[in-house]
Amino acid sequence: QVQLVESGGGLVQTGGSLRLSCAASGRTFSTYAMGWFRQAPGKEREFVAAISWSGGTYYADSVKGRFTISRDNVKNTAYLQMNSLKPEDTAVYYCAAALGGRTWYIPRPLESEYGYWGQGTQVTVSS
Repeated sequence: QVQLVESGGGLVQTGGSLRLSCAASGRTFSTYAMGWFRQAPGKEREFVAAISWSGGTYYADSVKGRFTISRDNVKNTAYLQMNSLKPEDTAVYYCAAALGGRTWYIPRPLESEYGYWGQGTQVTVSS
């Protein structure tokens, strides 16, 4: 089992920045890929970014060039640096983990690829 706890959400103005963190505990001796998803009011949860155990990354087109996903395997923590935020980035952001696989493995950008989820953190971007 892996437990995930997000932090770092909040209220920011358009053009501002936030950094989200996701701390993992439990079965962290296994390799696992990490992902970030988000869900805006009235919309389905959507993929944002993913990172393999070894640091390979993949982004949704909507955030490419503005968001950066990273991780610290010693601290068992993943991060999502969000710059140039827009009102349409407003959502609850969830981190997720996909255990096992090779160190270079990046899951497909689907919720079903991930077995563990955090509780979410709210990000609100005001216009």
